[in-house]
Amino acid sequence: MVRTYDADRASAIVNGVYITGFAEGSMMKAEPDEDYFSTKVSAKGEVIISESHNKLGTVTITVSQTSPSLPMLMRLANSKKPFPVWIMYNDGTFKERAGGTQARIVKKPGKEYAAEAGSREFQFKVFDYMEE
Repeated sequence: MVRTYDADRASAIVNGVYITGFAEGSMMKAEPDEDYFSTKVSAKGEVIISESHNKLGTVTITVSQTSPSLPMLMRLANSKKPFPVWIMYNDGTFKERAGGTQARIVKKPGKEYAAEAGSREFQFKVFDYMEE
């Protein structure tokens, strides 16, 4: 069976606003900050599994320096109030989302100017990270 991926079916919503003007290449990604469990082995070879309850995750969104969403993202970077951030993919058959209802931008993105438009990478720390 042949599967098709369509980048138009991926979206990012930050503080209730759909992000537009993504940069070339990787638009967005999300991942938990810690493994779901850790292991130790006793001197006699017994395995102990410790479940992690760390709910932190990281969402990264990369927009073009000409993105209409850039001013709003910069305002949020200056804010100290948590807000929701979600990234999603839905092609009608396959659906997934990651993010959370409480996030902040870790730091303002670096800036680079060149012969062609550059990009701005925003890293969000999500305090109640989940994946569906």
